[in-house]
Amino acid sequence: MTTPGFGAELFLGRLRTGLLTPPPGDPRHLGDTDEHFLARLREFCENKVDSHLIEREDRIPDQVIQGLKDLGAFAIKIPREYGGLGLSGRCYLRALMMVNSTHSALGELLAAHQAIGLPQPLLLFGTEEQKRTLLPRCVREISAFALTEPDIGNDPFRMHTAAVPDRSRDTYTLSGVKLWTTNGTVADLLVVMAMVPPEVDRAGGMTVFVVEADTPGVTVEHRSSFLGLRGLENGVIRLHDVVIPAANRIGDEGGGLTVALAAQETGRLSMPAVCAAAAKWSAKIAREWAGVRVQWGRPIGEHDAVAGKLAYIAATAFALESMVEISGSRADLGCDTALEAELAKLFASEHGWLVADELMQLRGGRGYETAESAAARGERGVPVERLLRDLRIGRIFDGSTEALRSFIADAVLTHHRAESGTSLDAPGTGEAPTDALGGSRALAGHLLFVEQAARRIAAPFAEFARRPEGELDTCQRHLGRLVDIGSELYAMSTACVYAAALGGTNDTPVRLADAFCRQARHRVTELFARLVSNTDDHDRALARAVLAGDFAWLEEGVIDPSIEGPWIAEPKPGAATGPDLRRRTATGGIGTSPDPTERKGAHGER
Repeated sequence: MTTPGFGAELFLGRLRTGLLTPPPGDPRHLGDTDEHFLARLREFCENKVDSHLIEREDRIPDQVIQGLKDLGAFAIKIPREYGGLGLSGRCYLRALMMVNSTHSALGELLAAHQAIGLPQPLLLFGTEEQKRTLLPRCVREISAFALTEPDIGNDPFRMHTAAVPDRSRDTYTLSGVKLWTTNGTVADLLVVMAMVPPEVDRAGGMTVFVVEADTPGVTVEHRSSFLGLRGLENGVIRLHDVVIPAANRIGDEGGGLTVALAAQETGRLSMPAVCAAAAKWSAKIAREWAGVRVQWGRPIGEHDAVAGKLAYIAATAFALESMVEISGSRADLGCDTALEAELAKLFASEHGWLVADELMQLRGGRGYETAESAAARGERGVPVERLLRDLRIGRIFDGSTEALRSFIADAVLTHHRAESGTSLDAPGTGEAPTDALGGSRALAGHLLFVEQAARRIAAPFAEFARRPEGELDTCQRHLGRLVDIGSELYAMSTACVYAAALGGTNDTPVRLADAFCRQARHRVTELFARLVSNTDDHDRALARAVLAGDFAWLEEGVIDPSIEGPWIAEPKPGAATGPDLRRRTATGGIGTSPDPTERKGAHGER
């Protein structure tokens, strides 16, 4: 049985920082085996990966993929009994930060496999036979999660991919087209979501299947290209009359959404880890650049306008690390972190992007210029423009910002309906436990603010919970602001708890947490003000007029450079008509142990 989640308690108006407190000791320290693996991974990234080559060629070299397999980077959390490394979730998040700061495509390669790919659904819902058969393969083979279709994104119930059962043969036949499948172009194993048609005695419904990528009828039709994430192996996969054994079904028929959501919840901290890494790198570049770039007789960091950017970047980097470390620690302990992971993803994807944008502004024209162009003319090649392009997707995938606010609001309303008899009118304690915060009165004051703000958002959520669900459709932005306040409060809470846990004689963690909380309090105050004074009603009316074409005249005088075609492609059923674009990467050495303690250099030797 898991302990109650901090996030749910927060939205109910109860500040329970004890639910965030990490185990005693240095919160940054991992076990020796974890640290040995991360040391070897760092050595590999620094010496064997050319991130600029990946950027130029839009491809991760085979030898890099092979090297990651040899290290066990595809099996960080797979238990040792199934051939994996059996390392902690925090080790996985640290590894993700490391490889993503090397090049974002590496992070996506590993995260798509381990966060939402086959290992996680198998560990959560697979039978013992499935685990023993498939998990050892996941150590050195790549998996992908195929959910999205041309006409579905955050609404999976529009799914068209079908899985027709043949009860006499104990098989399913899958047909459909999957869009934007990360790792799909290189995957050996696919996790496919499909609809089983209802029968007289069976409800059918959305179901999860494991499909071998080389099964007849599986075709990679297209490798997608994006604004950023060059090197990302993402594409369109067609399944036509793909016959698989019933033993390849994960979970029950109709249980697909449960499997997908559970796997997604455990992997949702991947995006905060990516954003934390980006912010930490941004803090480094901002500090170094603002110290050497001189304008008007002084380093630019000494000018007030730039100082504000430096303070925001540094404080936010600390908050993002706090979120990842505290949430990851709680997840490793088996605590309920579903809501906290969603809050972390929401906060991190929004503020990670803002950090990158501020770094771009701080670097000026050198930020907009590519790293290779700068290097070619004799300056340090700092890939800020790549960071900006790569981070922008964070606000869209794994739950867009708008969808995630709705998901969180729904979860909070569910918690409130479950506690409909609880009074939210009683005053707070009026104090925060300074002894639990290393004696810091500043941090205690910030947590007092968090407690009071939590009670303020709990009341309107309780009121919304009493309304019929149909009345909430026009309240999305209002509920979204309440959720945004909650995400800021969660970030403040983790920053304070993490700073206190770091402890020691160094006061810099407390200074960073204090700075972050001061900035966050202003954002929270503004969000509260916008709950009362906003243009929501007027905007809804204007949007209806826009959709009706009332202002189409405004669009005159420009040229539309779009390539002709339907807004949403209608997948044509049938077999593939073009070549299979699947990229086969070497799996070399299947069955060999990737355990870093069994290899040369396991103890940090170089």
